[in-house]
Amino acid sequence: MSLYWDNSYEIVLELMAHYPDVDIESVGIEQLYQWIITLPDFADDPHLANEAILMDILREWYEEHDSSWLS
Repeated sequence: MSLYWDNSYEIVLELMAHYPDVDIESVGIEQLYQWIITLPDFADDPHLANEAILMDILREWYEEHDSSWLS
């Protein structure tokens, strides 16, 4: 499955799989951007990213991490 910027949940799942032990609170926007565009299934134009998209993905990752940690 190809990943695009509007597939934030799927991107988050891939990030969780590739970086399971990362401290999400220490992840910066530039680092997140680099991790996303280097995901094996990422197929979108890297130049379409903006801070709002990246912050939404980071927020969703944080929320997903919290919910999976509680399970």
